[in-house]
Amino acid sequence: MTSRRDVVIVGGGPAGIATALFLVDAAPHLADRVVVLEKARYPREKICAGAIGARADALLARIGVVVDVPSAPIHGAALRVMGRTTVVREPGVGRVVRRLEFDAELARKATTRGIEVVEGAAVTAIRWVPGGIEVDSARGTYAARALVGADGVGSIVRRALGLPATRYHAQALEVDTEPVADDAPRDLLVFDAGERRLPGYVWDFPTLLDGAELVSRGVYVLARGGVRPRLEIQEVLERHLARKGLTLASYRRRRFAERGFEPHRALSRPRVLLVGEAAGIDPVTGEGIAQALFYGATAGSYLAARLAEGDLGFAGWPAAVRRSHVGRDLAYREKVVPLFYGPARPSVERFLRRSPDVLRLGLQHFGGKPWSRSAVARTGLAAAREAARYGAGRMRQHAAAR
Repeated sequence: MTSRRDVVIVGGGPAGIATALFLVDAAPHLADRVVVLEKARYPREKICAGAIGARADALLARIGVVVDVPSAPIHGAALRVMGRTTVVREPGVGRVVRRLEFDAELARKATTRGIEVVEGAAVTAIRWVPGGIEVDSARGTYAARALVGADGVGSIVRRALGLPATRYHAQALEVDTEPVADDAPRDLLVFDAGERRLPGYVWDFPTLLDGAELVSRGVYVLARGGVRPRLEIQEVLERHLARKGLTLASYRRRRFAERGFEPHRALSRPRVLLVGEAAGIDPVTGEGIAQALFYGATAGSYLAARLAEGDLGFAGWPAAVRRSHVGRDLAYREKVVPLFYGPARPSVERFLRRSPDVLRLGLQHFGGKPWSRSAVARTGLAAAREAARYGAGRMRQHAAAR
C-alpha cells in the first residue's frame, strides 16, 4: 500500500518538525497532508551538547509552540584564550536541554496540530516518479508532491540528490560528568580555545540528567577538505578532564559528526529540498538547534507558497535560504572560519582577549536580543586596531623574506 501526502519530511529532529509546524501554520489546510518519517522512536537519544539560544524559543513562540522540558538556564559565557578567561554576563540568553526530551516534546507538539509523525520509519529508498516522489520506509511507501530532507549529517535524501561532499565537516566527543570545585558558575557556557593547534574548542556546559546537575564536557574539531586535525580529539578531552581531576575512562563517551554550511552549495532538486544539518550548520562553533528551527521556519513558509502556486521545481530554495535569517547568519560564520582557524588565529585571539564586547554581542545574538550600540562601536574600533596590527606584521614578514 502507498500512502499519499502533499509533503513527506524525512527526519523528526528540530529541523524536520519545525518545517512541518511552520508549514501547517502558514497553510492550516495541509495539516493532514504532511507526514514526518522518524527512523527511531521517541524519546531517542540524540548526541548533542544541547545549548539552545533564546532566539529559537522566541521563534517557536511566534506560532504558539512552547517546548517545556527540564533545562539549565544560561545567563552568560566564559571564553578562555591565551591563558586568560573572559566572563560576560547577559541575562536570559538561552538554556541547555537534553535532546532526548526536547525532540520528543517538539514532536508531540506537532501531533497536537494534526501533523502525522511516524516513528520507526527508517527510509530505504527515494524515487522520482511522474508527478512526484516516492519514499520507501520501514513503515511503508509514501508518495508525495514534495520531499524535505531533514535527516542530519548522514542524510539519505542528500545522497539521493547526488550532491557533492561539503568542505567543512566536524567531529565532537562528549561526556557527562559530575561538577568539580573549579567549574564556572552553572549559568555560564564555557568555551576554552586555549589549544591553538586545535581547529575548534573545548566546552563545559551545565546539563540536567534525570534531575541531577551534571556538566557536559566535550571537544569540537573542524576538518576542512578532508584534512585531519593534527591533534587527536580523545587526547584533548583526556587532558581537559585530567585538569579537572577526572578520568575519561570513567565516563561513557559519545561521538557525533556535523556538516558545515556553504552558501553556494546546491540545497535542492525538483520537488526536494534540504534543511538543517542535511544542508549545513555553523562550522565555527557547531551550533545547530536554533539554526535547525530557523531552517524549518524558512522552509515552512517557502513550501506553503510553492505548493499554492504549483511551482515545485525548488530552484529558488538556495536563494531563499541565503536571504533568510539563518542563511545570512550561516554565510557570515562560514566566511570567518579562516580567521578563527587559520593563520590569523593569534591575532584573532588577541582581539578576543582585549575586546569582551565581542563575546557580549555573540551572547546577544544567541539570545535574540538587540545588539548594544556602544558594544558595536567599541568592537568596531578594536577590530580596526587589530587589523592594522596584523597588516603591519604581515608587511614586516614580507620585507624580512626579501
